[in-house]
Amino acid sequence: MQYTTEIEHMCVVKKGCNHGPAPIPQEGSWTASKRIEDISGLTHGVGWCAPQQGACKLTLNVKQGIIEEALIETIGCSGMTHSAAMASEILPGKTLLEALNTDLVCDAINTAMRELFLQIVYGRTQSAYSEGGLPIGAGLEDLGKGLRSQVGTLYGTVAKGPRYLELAEGYITRLALDAGGEITGYEYVKMGPMMDDIKKGLSANDALVKHTGNYGRFVDAASYIDPRHA
Repeated sequence: MQYTTEIEHMCVVKKGCNHGPAPIPQEGSWTASKRIEDISGLTHGVGWCAPQQGACKLTLNVKQGIIEEALIETIGCSGMTHSAAMASEILPGKTLLEALNTDLVCDAINTAMRELFLQIVYGRTQSAYSEGGLPIGAGLEDLGKGLRSQVGTLYGTVAKGPRYLELAEGYITRLALDAGGEITGYEYVKMGPMMDDIKKGLSANDALVKHTGNYGRFVDAASYIDPRHA
């Protein structure tokens, strides 16, 4: 350790109070974190790239400073999907500090990593008050049956009005319109469960019928349109 001449000639004044770090809530306990291995928790957050053409929702499950589980969901940029594929290999097994200082290929994923780091080290995780935290695999359960992200895709213009393309229920196949031309409901296909049944041997047509549903006042509509082709 090197000291300047000014410091070398100073006398020693002993410290009085010496408070340690404030304890943070994590996994059902209060932890005074001094080392990266003191950090545990599951949380998720969103990052965005510099041109703001896409975003990433990142979910991390951290145990004793090490990322044991990572879920990377992206939207708005085709290249970002490939970056997410690389990040799914890069993140698990790294400490939080390693991940924070690793190039995760995409600005949005890097930004999400930064935002999650802040949440986790300040004790603001989703599992802060869950005793023992959440098991590895909890992040995957967020995707539900069929393991598909919750995506909403809606479009509208002044000239032609709104088009519902995909909602939480699934891929929208038809919109129901009343006599005045307003949307009263929609028909959807649950893509994840449908693909699961097809892989199990069910014919594509039977799987499509099985996993098609509708919402709202769909049955008694005045007319129906395909939101992608009408």
